[in-house]
Amino acid sequence: MVQGTLDMLILRTLVGGRAHGHTIAQMIEQSSDDVLQVEQGSLYPALHRLEDRGWVASSWGTSENNRTARFYELTKAGRQQLTKEADRWRAMADAIGRVLGDFGQRNRRKPTESEG
Repeated sequence: MVQGTLDMLILRTLVGGRAHGHTIAQMIEQSSDDVLQVEQGSLYPALHRLEDRGWVASSWGTSENNRTARFYELTKAGRQQLTKEADRWRAMADAIGRVLGDFGQRNRRKPTESEG
């Protein structure tokens, strides 16, 4: 993933309410139709970084399978950061889309035999 993308995806996932790490990873994977895979080796350092920045807060609780787990929730500062990051991401994606134009689109015209 592009640097900063995982942080933004975590923040976006937490808009729906507090969740523990495993659930956050599952929600990102499911909402991306399993295109994005979140490894624990990336997820937990990102959660700690977001907590250090004050964008998420954590507390201990009991998971759905009755285990003790750390739950994360979005803070007001995290919501503001998510807005900034989402705007920046959309602007960058739009710019890249303009550079690519229609190159590589699945519905592009197939070359004729004479074109190769």
